[in-house]
Amino acid sequence: MATGAATDVPASLPGRRIGLIGLGLMGVPMAHRLAAAGAQLVLWTRTIEKAEALAAELPSASVQPSPRHVAEAVDTVIVMVTDADAVEAIAFDPYEDEWGIAHGLLEDALVIDMGTTAVDRTRDFAGRIRMVGGSWMDAPVSGGTVAAEAGTLTIMAGGSDADFARAEPLFRVLGARITHVGPVGAGQIAKTANQMIVGLTIGAVAEALALARRAGVEPARVREAIFGGFAHSRILELHGERMVTGDFKARAKATIQRKDMRAAQALADQVGLALPALSANLALWEALVEAGRGELDHSALVLAIDPEEWDNG
Repeated sequence: MATGAATDVPASLPGRRIGLIGLGLMGVPMAHRLAAAGAQLVLWTRTIEKAEALAAELPSASVQPSPRHVAEAVDTVIVMVTDADAVEAIAFDPYEDEWGIAHGLLEDALVIDMGTTAVDRTRDFAGRIRMVGGSWMDAPVSGGTVAAEAGTLTIMAGGSDADFARAEPLFRVLGARITHVGPVGAGQIAKTANQMIVGLTIGAVAEALALARRAGVEPARVREAIFGGFAHSRILELHGERMVTGDFKARAKATIQRKDMRAAQALADQVGLALPALSANLALWEALVEAGRGELDHSALVLAIDPEEWDNG
């Protein structure tokens, strides 16, 4: 069975034409689930061979040569790329002539950004899409590749009631917990809060386990001892295990977590709120990436706290 193949998806999207732009760690399993639900997928990614290989695995999937061509073929476009710069390039092609989504968007078509994008730029993108007759939703997700494969993503949606109603059948295929948070930008604000908690909690687990090791106790035993108490969390389970085993293969890259923490700091600055824990935590992510470890999993933050002890551990 192909990686990411979905076998437990009700056929709830028969014949619906959906564009999917961005076929990375999250986009591929999302494509499998949408196709299994009966959607006719139109794919594009910068490495076109990757899109062609995926289309060969999926029923009723096709590949187009640009985001504009994708938009011309569907009434809903999902964008799943790394950051606001990538979203802008794909949607509006500031450096290429009439190559982006906005140049091919059908009347009343819906663009759904399911990545994590800065709030101010999300609102700007929504306004620019409205000018060409379309609608924009921000619907960032949480749960990582495991949840993407299982269809259990947490989806935080920002947009109008009508657009949410159009998008909800797709969200039900991809996620288990779906919340319409508010108007455009509200989903990204919720995701910023989520990523703050993730980053700060990874930092707390990393500091606690580093302290245990420096104090002469095996971190794996400490992690086991605190399971089930008030300190228990999903991050202690998953990321704590990666820390104690030294398994830093990227599920979510440290560079992406740093980007999200930077976005949280920028939003705090915009609204005039001092968040000292966020500032201190962001400094750790900066140090980890500057040390050349940005491509590792974000659980590798422990290497920025006590690198000599942990590297030798």
